[in-house]
Amino acid sequence: MISRNIIFGFVFSVVVISMATYSPLCAQPKISKPKPCLIELSDTTSDYQRVLSGPPQTTSMHSGLVVLFPSKSVGKHSTENYEEAVIVLAGSGEMRITGGETLKLKPNSVAYCPPHTEHDVVNTSSQPLRYLYIVAKQQH
Repeated sequence: MISRNIIFGFVFSVVVISMATYSPLCAQPKISKPKPCLIELSDTTSDYQRVLSGPPQTTSMHSGLVVLFPSKSVGKHSTENYEEAVIVLAGSGEMRITGGETLKLKPNSVAYCPPHTEHDVVNTSSQPLRYLYIVAKQQH
């Protein structure tokens, strides 16, 4: 005859193992600490290339390489809870802040756009505007 303590112990073990196996906390993969990495930018004529894509690759940054052809724009958008830096690699254009100033973009310049700011980036030249944008979540 099996004792009550043995049955209780067995049931308790099954419940604990089941909770560990199916618990939402255990089911989610652990987000690893970001590691140093090198990303090579493509020289293709593609208009967009993702560079950094946020966790777990970075803590909060996202970035991409953008190529805007003459007279094109990325379209008005808001930074929302992010701050954004635009690093111009080639060409020229403008960062137009809605209801505010226009920042002239040229090679080797960096334009900063604070959180909660609507803006657009426009190529105003006859050559492609090639830039890297980096956005990071606003810290409270």
